[in-house]
Amino acid sequence: MRTTHPTPPPAPGRRAFLAGGLAALGLGLAGCGPADTVLSGRRRLRQWNLFTGGDGARMVQMHDAYRREHPDIDFEPATFLWGNPFYTKFAMGAAGGRAFDIATLHVSRIRGMGAGTLIDPVPTDLLSEHGITRDTVLANVWDKCVVDGELYAIPLDTHLVVTYYNREVCERAGVLEPDGTLVTTSGEEEFLDVLAAVKEATGQYGIAMDTTQPWRQFWSLYRQLGGEMSFDGDLRLDDDKALRSLDFLRRVSEEGLAPQASDAPGTPANFQNGICGLMWAGNWEIATFADAGMDFGMRPFPDIYGAELGQGDSHCFVLPHRRVPDDAAVAAAVGYAAWMLKHSITWAGGGHTPAYLPVTRGDDYAALEPQSEYRHAAVDVQFDPEAWFSGSAAPLQNEASAVMSGVHNGSVTPEAALERFKAAARKLIDTPEPV
Repeated sequence: MRTTHPTPPPAPGRRAFLAGGLAALGLGLAGCGPADTVLSGRRRLRQWNLFTGGDGARMVQMHDAYRREHPDIDFEPATFLWGNPFYTKFAMGAAGGRAFDIATLHVSRIRGMGAGTLIDPVPTDLLSEHGITRDTVLANVWDKCVVDGELYAIPLDTHLVVTYYNREVCERAGVLEPDGTLVTTSGEEEFLDVLAAVKEATGQYGIAMDTTQPWRQFWSLYRQLGGEMSFDGDLRLDDDKALRSLDFLRRVSEEGLAPQASDAPGTPANFQNGICGLMWAGNWEIATFADAGMDFGMRPFPDIYGAELGQGDSHCFVLPHRRVPDDAAVAAAVGYAAWMLKHSITWAGGGHTPAYLPVTRGDDYAALEPQSEYRHAAVDVQFDPEAWFSGSAAPLQNEASAVMSGVHNGSVTPEAALERFKAAARKLIDTPEPV
């Protein structure tokens, strides 16, 4: 007689583990606090963000104003370290379901951080009641917040790599227009001529950039060439365009137009100290130079290969998945996000370009200098390729920077760097998605 055995139930997947196992952990970490409105009579609103430095100061300023205008809200913001510390905390908190009511995230990380599992869709009908719709927000950024037809985030801004220029140095180099703005260039040679002129004026270098994290420069150049990158089962990219982008970075450093080694804190210091007259960096560095009283301007990432396209991202607000629906909490969170968008002229002071069009099209923003010099670049911001391991502070950026940084100091050829990047990317493709 043949004995049959029942099929065992499937083991829980990684998604189920995070949604279930981490949920228990998150509940334990959250503790047992009083109900939101029982003690104070006010609606409790817990917000998590990753803003420190100049960003953090402006966020605090906005939050203080929000509190004054909303005495009925018991508003509790919490700031965590940028990067992996924040994203780990976010995943655990969202899985627990009690850590926050709304959080700040990078748009490029929405898919990787659990859209549909750890993050709930935004109720667009409620958002529209506050006057926030696709028509009032940069369309390219809004569309990046949509996953499988549903809106999963409310975009606050756009931030991207731009060109800073020291007016005093560039005036001596003869590369300023009569109105005091940096000359517009087109193509490799025109831009390299500008760098050579600036180098002669400084006696050291023409431009500084973060050579330890070259992904932003690489992706900007690669996208200008029309390069695509996807990870559907295997890595797909254009080797010729990637090599051309890497070779341009090699050439700038090898010809002594930029320091071969310049890290994240050292790059702004090099620019501020005048050893170079130009800098490629994120627009969030603006506060450093404004506070120092520098006479500087900003332009989009230059047209090296046909268009002023620069790598970037967007900060957005997301709602955690709620196992037990709470319409009042969601309404308070959406109301907070809408208020932040409408008051983002304060946020613009830190360099980020607000996503809310009535702000960026207003007179107050037009009067901001040098922010208004590069605002049109936000329309064409080049987001990282889509994958769970891609985006700000994600593994793809880290792997790319680790192998591409050697192109600047000459320790690796563009060809070798590309092969190592492709190998690292394929390992990420083969890695199970954790959320």
